[in-house]
Amino acid sequence: MTGCVTVHGEREILPAVDKAEAPEILKRFTDGYNEAYRELDPKVIDRVESGPLAEIGHADMRTQGALTPGGNPRYPSLVLDDARFTVPKQAGWPKFFLADTRSNRDRNRWLVVFLREGPKDPWRAGYLSIVGPDRVPEFATDGDGYAEAVPVAEGRDTGLAKDPGTVSRAYTDFLRTGEGGAFAPGPRTSGVREERDKLRRTPTFWTEFIDVPERAPDFPTPALRTEDGGALVFFTAHHRERRTMAKGLRPAVTDPRTRTLVTGELKTSVTYTRVSESAVRVPPAPGGGTTGAKSGGKPDGKAGGGASKNDPKNDGKIVFLNRIESVTAVKGD
Repeated sequence: MTGCVTVHGEREILPAVDKAEAPEILKRFTDGYNEAYRELDPKVIDRVESGPLAEIGHADMRTQGALTPGGNPRYPSLVLDDARFTVPKQAGWPKFFLADTRSNRDRNRWLVVFLREGPKDPWRAGYLSIVGPDRVPEFATDGDGYAEAVPVAEGRDTGLAKDPGTVSRAYTDFLRTGEGGAFAPGPRTSGVREERDKLRRTPTFWTEFIDVPERAPDFPTPALRTEDGGALVFFTAHHRERRTMAKGLRPAVTDPRTRTLVTGELKTSVTYTRVSESAVRVPPAPGGGTTGAKSGGKPDGKAGGGASKNDPKNDGKIVFLNRIESVTAVKGD
């Protein structure tokens, strides 16, 4: 039998990226990041970032450009080294992989998720999470060292307590109602609601909150299976906070950086728009906890059963590892 064989990238399950190419992608990102923050050029941000990270970068370009016209040539270079790459096998688009890196900014690990929307698109960083070294999960891997990407489509059996594609909505619903029970108590869940309650009614203003879940295609939800059968999930949400002043008072934005984002006239109210990007541990569904992959780093090579020593306590709740929230717009009325 003669002829050629065509490999259909939309159907074949293949590594998301060649492992030899991953360090080059990380370097391209850090070079572009440093260039953008020295020149304060949003076009460079678009070249190396996407999703929530790009939104934050664009707001940074506006605020820093207003405060430092002409750029910031003395911006201290970001260095990401000691990189450990987690590459899943995937079919179709978008594709992603994770770089677990050491930063010259602090002693934490910086987890950078790189996303590629299609075969003609570049790899760009969509998520950045800053996590203590002892909280980075161990991932389930196959015999070749490749990780497992958890499907995000609703209706698929993921074996998780909450499917990745529903986590953003579950989070924004919780912020709105305080109900649902999917998330462990903490500063990013119950703590956010407690802080909001202090602002809902004050002697000088009252506040309305609107939380909007996000999903693909603009905001993909990358998810990697962990060796306990759960998953590390990255997701985006948008948050709006409208403060209406008491009669006779005018709103004021005192922070110099935030003030550069103001549009409209501050007469009776001010609305802040924020984007949040989060990394959470989603536990396995009750009765789960095993996967078909092996652990790449454990001496016994087993994937499931119990949590490893650096796992948060698994009580069936979603646990936040990191959440970054940034103001991207301010509108006066």
